[in-house]
Amino acid sequence: MIALLAARLFDGEAFAHDQAVLLDGPTIAGVAPAVAIPLGTPVIRLPDHTTLAPGFIDLQVNGGGGVMFNDAATPDCLSRIAAAHGRAGTTTILPTLISGTRPQLRLAVDAARAALAAGMPGIAGLHLEGPFIAPTRRGIHPAANVTVPDDADIALLCAPFPGHLKVTLAPETVAPAQITRLCGAGVTVFAGHTDATYEQVRAGLDAGVTGFTHLFNAMSQFASRNPGAVGAALDSAQSHAGIIVDGHHVHPASVRIAFAAKGAGRLFLVSDAMATAASDCRGFVLNGEPIHLADGRLTNAAGTLAGAHLTMADAVRNAVRLVGIPLESALRMATATPAGIIRRPDLGRISAGCTADLVALDAALHVIGVWQKGTKL
Repeated sequence: MIALLAARLFDGEAFAHDQAVLLDGPTIAGVAPAVAIPLGTPVIRLPDHTTLAPGFIDLQVNGGGGVMFNDAATPDCLSRIAAAHGRAGTTTILPTLISGTRPQLRLAVDAARAALAAGMPGIAGLHLEGPFIAPTRRGIHPAANVTVPDDADIALLCAPFPGHLKVTLAPETVAPAQITRLCGAGVTVFAGHTDATYEQVRAGLDAGVTGFTHLFNAMSQFASRNPGAVGAALDSAQSHAGIIVDGHHVHPASVRIAFAAKGAGRLFLVSDAMATAASDCRGFVLNGEPIHLADGRLTNAAGTLAGAHLTMADAVRNAVRLVGIPLESALRMATATPAGIIRRPDLGRISAGCTADLVALDAALHVIGVWQKGTKL
């Protein structure tokens, strides 16, 4: 057993000071005040002004480390993406496929299944973002792949899966009965890339939709007499919403409004990371279309945003510095809240019995240390 001693500890809910996290291999054995560390326990004292928090959890990761999941839906690709984000402080991800073809969907499911069976570090399941979305709100998603689900698609998604399966769809294009069937099979269904009316989104929520993918982006907007998907998200007290806080996708005022409406228990941070994240890569090709990085923005030739050049550590820092969200809330939005969505009480918290996934941040909220299942990366 070893003890990590930090000046400030965030346990997933609140701050504590001068606490030590006791690591017993891949598991947290407990938390103790500095004066109560068991005798003989090796102590790693983190630098002054360090905040120790649970490892970040990102439920929307398209790529990283120079590679895209869409380009190679294989376990090796998942390993490279997870490792890159792990070094950047994100110890758990849902690798995300961007509106794949039906063969790609099957490959993605098989790759995630193999990664989970092998116990690959950092992989908690799979996020299929599309292709069952609205053509009018597809963003960078390839138009040729956008479709409506048939019985075989629903059967594929409802098949037993060893990790967490999350599906983003447009509730106006998928029948409520299909949504209910997915949810009954344990799939987490979020609304996204949708042009639905408020009433159509409410019908989706009644059928089992529990959240919204990258709130404000690629969805029908809020208006006084037509609240749209954004209005439905802000009005729905029980739903969750992911949000991209990179300073490009959503105006800081809009993030503040969403935070005021939903709080840190329902609003959570996502990266929507592409190949450039956690790497020196400056561009890539998505479905035959060159994507370039300039001034922190990823765009195609037409200027359409194409995911984000972002890690969760960046998102936490932006939430605090650009938006003004309290650090305690920003950290919760990157840890305990997404852990709850994927139904993993062992993640996103620092307490006895939890997985020993931890991230250390300096005073400027930059990552200075990462532990994944008790091993320092």
